[in-house]
Amino acid sequence: MRKAKPRKRVILPDPKFGDILVTQFVNNLMVDGKKSVAFHILYEALDNVAAKAEKEGKPVLEYFKKALENITPSVEVKSRRVGGATFQVPTEIRPERKVSLSIKNMILYSRKRSGHSMAEKLAAEIVAAYNNEGAAFKKKEDMHKMAEANRAFAHFRF
Repeated sequence: MRKAKPRKRVILPDPKFGDILVTQFVNNLMVDGKKSVAFHILYEALDNVAAKAEKEGKPVLEYFKKALENITPSVEVKSRRVGGATFQVPTEIRPERKVSLSIKNMILYSRKRSGHSMAEKLAAEIVAAYNNEGAAFKKKEDMHKMAEANRAFAHFRF
C-alpha cells in the first residue's frame, strides 16, 4: 500500500455513564451533527428501559450492553466472483465491525418502528433485543442463516 493506515480516532466516554460504547451509539444516532439531541434521545430511552432493568436486578447500562450483544452477528456473507459466477462466501466479522453492525441495526430498526418519539421506539427495540426478539435480532438470525446456507463456498474465502 502506498499510504500509511489512518489512525483510529479516540472516542471520549459519555458524561452520564462514562462509557465509550454509549458515545459510539450516540455518534451513529446523531443526525445533522446534533449530538446533544442524540444524547437526550438515548438517555430518555435508557430511562424508559430502567424500570424493566431494575426488575431483573441489573443496572440499565448492563441491560443495554446485553441487548446489543444479543443482536451482534458473528458471520456475514460477502459476494465473490469466481470464473464468471458470483458466490456468497461466509466470512468472520472483525470485532469492531460486529459492534458497529449491531449499533447500526438497532438504530435502523428502531427508526422503522411505530411509536411517538424516537426515545420510545429505541427503548422498545432495546427491550426486544434483550429478550432475543424484534427486527434487529431477526436481521442477525437471517445473516447467520445465509452464512450457514452458503457454507459450501467457505473455501473461496479471501
